[in-house]
Amino acid sequence: MKKDIHPDNYRLVAFKDMSNEDVFISKSTADTSETIEVDGVEYPLIKLEISRTSHPYYTGKAKLVDTAGRIDKFKSKYAKFQK
Repeated sequence: MKKDIHPDNYRLVAFKDMSNEDVFISKSTADTSETIEVDGVEYPLIKLEISRTSHPYYTGKAKLVDTAGRIDKFKSKYAKFQK
């Protein structure tokens, strides 16, 4: 393995899933200016939109996300082809 190509600033970081407020601790080198206190210890905070606790693949629950009425737009566009 090549020397001096891997970062050496690994530290414990709190990752927070913003969709369900789940927080887990892992090592990371990602930079962040926010912090959070977990069990009396302050960690750098990285916010996630989705994680293993909210992703439909891992939870087994499919979520229907209708952004900007896409489903309604599709149904109205193709309603004339229904029998």
